[in-house]
Amino acid sequence: MIHLVGRALCRAVPTERLYVLSLGSQEGNRHIHWHLAPLPPGVPFEEQQLVALDSDLGLVLDEVELKELAARIRERLAQTGKDPAGA
Repeated sequence: MIHLVGRALCRAVPTERLYVLSLGSQEGNRHIHWHLAPLPPGVPFEEQQLVALDSDLGLVLDEVELKELAARIRERLAQTGKDPAGA
């Protein structure tokens, strides 16, 4: 599912590289978070890894723009023939 959503995300927004992170801990609340962090084109090489994960430099979207982005990602997922809700 992470691969499907990652490919859909890369088709929905300009992406030079997609970072996939799995975060979690066995010591605290045992769970895992998957994060997909698209790196926009044009970021200088020496800044790439940190820029993709820097929330201060990330997308700043209002609620309408977030809904539009979600719709674009869902549309790209539908093009793969996979429904994430049914997976």
